[in-house]
Amino acid sequence: MRIPLLLGTRIAVADSGEDGVVLRPPAPGTPLHDVAAAVRDACAYPLAGKPLAELVTRGGTATVVIEPPALPIPASTADPRMEAIAATVDTLDELGVTQVTILVAGGLGRRLAPREIGMLVPPEFRRRFRGRVIVHDVEAEDLVPVADGRIRVARALVDTDLVVTVTAAETVLHGGPAALVRAAGAETLRASGAVSLLETGSSRGWELALQLERALASRTPVFGISLALDLPRVFGGYPYEAEILERLARSRLRRVHGLLPAPVRARTIDRVPRELSAAAVFAGPPSAAHSEALLRAVARKGAALAEPLDAIVIGTPATTAFFPRERPNPAAAAYLGLGLALRLWRDTFPVKPGGTAILLHDFSRRFPAPNQTPYRALFADPRTARDPNALREAEVAAARDTRALDAYRAGRALHPLEPFHAWSSCDPVLSRLGRVLVAGCRDAQAARQLGFVPAQGVSTALAMARGTGAERIGFLLSPPYFPLLG
Repeated sequence: MRIPLLLGTRIAVADSGEDGVVLRPPAPGTPLHDVAAAVRDACAYPLAGKPLAELVTRGGTATVVIEPPALPIPASTADPRMEAIAATVDTLDELGVTQVTILVAGGLGRRLAPREIGMLVPPEFRRRFRGRVIVHDVEAEDLVPVADGRIRVARALVDTDLVVTVTAAETVLHGGPAALVRAAGAETLRASGAVSLLETGSSRGWELALQLERALASRTPVFGISLALDLPRVFGGYPYEAEILERLARSRLRRVHGLLPAPVRARTIDRVPRELSAAAVFAGPPSAAHSEALLRAVARKGAALAEPLDAIVIGTPATTAFFPRERPNPAAAAYLGLGLALRLWRDTFPVKPGGTAILLHDFSRRFPAPNQTPYRALFADPRTARDPNALREAEVAAARDTRALDAYRAGRALHPLEPFHAWSSCDPVLSRLGRVLVAGCRDAQAARQLGFVPAQGVSTALAMARGTGAERIGFLLSPPYFPLLG
């Protein structure tokens, strides 16, 4: 079978071979047609604890915690989280809350500008909302210590009568109580991590989230609303319909698309219609609502893998995981394939110990200024990404870089610790793999600096993998990235 895979703004075609395994997610099911009504019902009938109406202080205040979306990638213009946020604020108004504060918990990502915050809510709601909007600053001087002083959080989480999280159950590190962690200090965020993004047992980030939820709940009521999202419906049926694969691989339009300039190719892909919907809405304590929504989402979107693979091929898009979306630098592209796609597993890691991962990306060292400028610290010293001591030295220096911190606080760039956090997210995967090949690599030095092996094209990378004994090779039809269930 010839399999089309995304290589940045291009579409590469790979030959699966006789033993190839095509990893394709199930098609999206029947969506919720009225997300707002589902939110109101969930608030009235939570999974655990009291209904929202019994937690509200009439005439009091409430802080609604939201976060920029991490998944799906590429993103969809219409997101059910928007409707859920508007419905939650409207419900609080109806229950007598006089002052609503929306806290945008962006973690170590760039602090969003007002125009970008408006993209997280419906236009109609944006025009009529009269409350406060606060963009979290992980370096703020007025962060409040909680959990016996172990965690510092935004003051808006403490100086309020009620905290409500409105998120989607994306992973154990995105959504639910993890949104509270993204409203904490830089040191807490840097310590949060996970071996698998779908299992709580090996996640330090989930432990921190539970600690923070309990600490806040001891001071003020904490309520969570979590959405179980479907995978986006993409025009043409990719990647859900088997017939579309061969049709796309042989399409003349694909060849014409490859001849276009990169910016035109990027705009063409961005304009492909994508529809994102919610499958269910749950409410209650943030951890309880998030856990149930995540289980529902994984069961709905996951693809079964009978046994681990010898190698896996992962397509990467020309976009970052952080918001706003930009063309990724090599480390950000590595995070997409290793820190995100290959951590979306449950029960069993999808590749055998010592196996091979093939990333499709050109790995050109582009650092769109000023937002991705902090990523240059990973490439300033040839030893940095592969030498633990050099990496620690570079991270300490970055954390003390006053110019970089000022750029973050002004909303011009990522936090200087974000590149190190993203790169360390790849460690649980790299420790299991024997090698990582970069197919379509145009910057061999960048690949080698990260400890990867550059390859000219997909066929070359597949030949290299088979030359090391890989027989059962999986082809991850992505994006969108989806759970792999052992």
